[in-house]
Amino acid sequence: MIRSQNLLAGPLLAGLLVPLTALAEGYQTPPPELAALVDAPRTPLQSLSPRNDTVLQTHRPGLPGIADVAQPELKLAGLRLNPKMRAASRFDFGNALSLLDVASGKSRAVTGLPAKPRIADSAWSPDGKQVALSLWGERGVELWLLDAASARARRLGDFHLNAASCRGFAWMGRQLLVKRLPAGQGPAPEKPAAPDGPNIQQSAGGALSQTRTYPDLLKTPYDADLLDYELNSQLALVDISGKAKLIGKPDRYLSVQASPDRQYLLATRLLRPYSTLVPISRFPRLVEVIDLQGRSVRQVAKRPLQERMPSGNDAVATGPREIGWRADAPATLFWAEAQDGGDPSVDAKVRDALFLQPAPFKQAPFKLQELASRFSDVQWGRDDLALISEYWWKTRDLKVWRVRPAEPGQPPALLSQRSSEDRYADPGSPAVISNADSLPVLQTSPDGGSLYLLGDGASPEGDRPFIDRLSLADNKTTRLWRSQAPWYETPLAVLNGGERALLSREQVDAPPNLYLKALDQDGGLRQLTFFPHPTPQLKNVQKRQLRYKRADGIDLTATLYLPPGHDAKRDGPLPMLMWAYPTEFKSADAASQVTDSPYRFNRVGYWGPEALLARGYAVLDNPSMPIVGAGKQEPNDSYLPQLKMDAQAAVDEVVRLGVADRDRIAIGGHSYGAFMTANLLAHTRLFRAGIARSGAYNRTLTPFGFQSEERDFWQAKDIYQTMSPFNYAEQIKDALLLIHGEADNNPGTFPIQSERMYQALQGLGATVRLAMLPAESHGYRARESILHMLWEEDRWLDQYVKHAKPRAQEARPQ
Repeated sequence: MIRSQNLLAGPLLAGLLVPLTALAEGYQTPPPELAALVDAPRTPLQSLSPRNDTVLQTHRPGLPGIADVAQPELKLAGLRLNPKMRAASRFDFGNALSLLDVASGKSRAVTGLPAKPRIADSAWSPDGKQVALSLWGERGVELWLLDAASARARRLGDFHLNAASCRGFAWMGRQLLVKRLPAGQGPAPEKPAAPDGPNIQQSAGGALSQTRTYPDLLKTPYDADLLDYELNSQLALVDISGKAKLIGKPDRYLSVQASPDRQYLLATRLLRPYSTLVPISRFPRLVEVIDLQGRSVRQVAKRPLQERMPSGNDAVATGPREIGWRADAPATLFWAEAQDGGDPSVDAKVRDALFLQPAPFKQAPFKLQELASRFSDVQWGRDDLALISEYWWKTRDLKVWRVRPAEPGQPPALLSQRSSEDRYADPGSPAVISNADSLPVLQTSPDGGSLYLLGDGASPEGDRPFIDRLSLADNKTTRLWRSQAPWYETPLAVLNGGERALLSREQVDAPPNLYLKALDQDGGLRQLTFFPHPTPQLKNVQKRQLRYKRADGIDLTATLYLPPGHDAKRDGPLPMLMWAYPTEFKSADAASQVTDSPYRFNRVGYWGPEALLARGYAVLDNPSMPIVGAGKQEPNDSYLPQLKMDAQAAVDEVVRLGVADRDRIAIGGHSYGAFMTANLLAHTRLFRAGIARSGAYNRTLTPFGFQSEERDFWQAKDIYQTMSPFNYAEQIKDALLLIHGEADNNPGTFPIQSERMYQALQGLGATVRLAMLPAESHGYRARESILHMLWEEDRWLDQYVKHAKPRAQEARPQ
């Protein structure tokens, strides 16, 4: 007995007291200046009507509480579901609506909503006269209808929607196509009190297959039965009076889309058998056309279980995929189909073929186009106009073609070709509008001879968004408008046949607001919204875009923020937090391009590093961390040397400018940025501390690829081992704060990654702290969690950075 007492009173007890104390702390609140950022007002979500005359504004309350975020949640085959609502889990709702008249700028509050509504989704009717809404009620997801003329909302019918795999409703002319809960379905299956037996997985062998690590997979037969129950829904048509007409029988519908002529439905249903290895996106499914009575008209694809796929980021499934309706035709199916077995390692001149098949689907499909790489996107316009994009990830080659859907014999015309990494060469994206069937189609000029292109306008002077007119006759562009300093303006829509545009307009000290712009006038601006500065206490934050070089000559950029009133020459250098996220490139030229704009609004929120400005830190946000692999070299072949060069260049630049103290700089990041943070602490002594949120640190736990790495562990063992900071934990000599959501839903960043990294570091005697946030996913949602995150970061930086003593010159390896 005495020996036991002595043992408990010795080093073992001391070791146990640390985690026990941490467990007893509870949620903490940061200083008021940080808490104020969490509770700052949020800008409404805005949706322009099809007639471009009204903006629906969805107003949002503050962050949800942990009691809401921690409600029961089902994790099934990659889905996260609220079992009470029969809907995908969500925590961000609107709590009020208003309608903004574009012509006058007047706003009307929407009436008729219940007290404290939880507004989930909305969709304008094709004629722009009504808005369909889904609201989370006490017993399920309800369908509501907003009349734009009266600005009054009402509930439509007494049923509940099934929003487990999609929002559960869509306009179909003057009616709504809905997925509703089946009448008389009964309660969910009960979990067995005792298991029926072991859960077994077996592979019969086969070709190499690249299956990444996925969260929330099915584990037992009970999970499979529960997934069936949650997805089971009844299709119905609901008119604006609330009267419903059922379509067929209930089934496990994943999605359903009406044909533009409203005569057919393209329905996707889940099939058995399920898998414990891959998520629902790779489960068997049947895609078929059904009529409005639910009868099968055309089976488009019956896809088997896809537990095995070819390796590589350019790999796709065989058989029809990307199946949908041609938006500008009454009822014509469209799909892509691999011609190389979906395997990028196979030599092939033609990778994908695109097919069309019009109703009544009696004639064989005709081939619209063959592609030398993978189909990426299609935008429909009219019989002689559609744009098709193809992409090859390995080379980053992106092409856009013009095709004539009604003239399959006509060869496609190449509109543009560039590297997807080359932002300077981006011609912009075609503007789209909603047609009479509420489907997106290409917006053409009044004479039909031109398209409008909206782009970011990336350039050596920063992003300067633009509107161009593209002539379809000769592919020449005319610049209609370009954002002008000192404003950052984003085009949202082209109005009145190209005469006006709806812009979002912001400045360093002015938050984004909506404006009407006459494109043929130098002025011609009229402000429509007047959202105030959400954090006026930080209105005078200083912002500067930095440009500097790393050791091998690659140009880098970053955004520097300084607290209000700080003068580096007068006040000296500050402690600094750098926050970054590495990006892979295939060319040094693309890696050197300038990103962002110095004229964007200084949005000091709680999620990024800018919050620490309120505590007197300098902030370097998004310093370029390019990892370049030119030619046959892959970026990760030299990940560490390049990462160290990136970090060294950033540190040298802020020290040269006199804004940061070399001995008081911290590095931080989220997800892949957390991985970067741990690597920089393991392989340099550039930073006094690190903040790593929701990261991965041991790449052998993601053996079939991660981020943009498409090689598996066995093909690139040295790369995986070298890039894993877990393998070099003994080299981490500076303080590391790990934060992770206990319910992380991101592939690869399982919570065990942070738990094992902490275990290694504490065992090695490092300075480390791990904060696991209950019920939180890859991004944190509850107010209590966000406040606690800021408390952890502020306290960590205060202890290990702000008051850090200078390092001896000889102890500062470069």
